[in-house]
Amino acid sequence: MSGFEHLDDLIARMERAAEQLRSGDCSPDAAATIVEDCATLASQAAAELEQLTRDEVTPPAPGQDTLL
Repeated sequence: MSGFEHLDDLIARMERAAEQLRSGDCSPDAAATIVEDCATLASQAAAELEQLTRDEVTPPAPGQDTLL
C-alpha cells in the first residue's frame, strides 16, 4: 500500500469513527475507546504525512550548497 493509500485508509477510519460518535448509539465506555482509537489514528496519519513530506524533499541543485 502506498503512502497516499495508507493515509486515505486512516482518514476513512477516522471518518467512520466520527460517524459512530455522532450517532449517539455508543455507551460512554465505547465512546471513550473510539476517541482513544481516533487519537492513535491521528498520530499514525501525522507520521505518514511527515514521511511523505520527507520523501518529496529533493537535494539542492548542483552548485547550490545547503546553509549550515
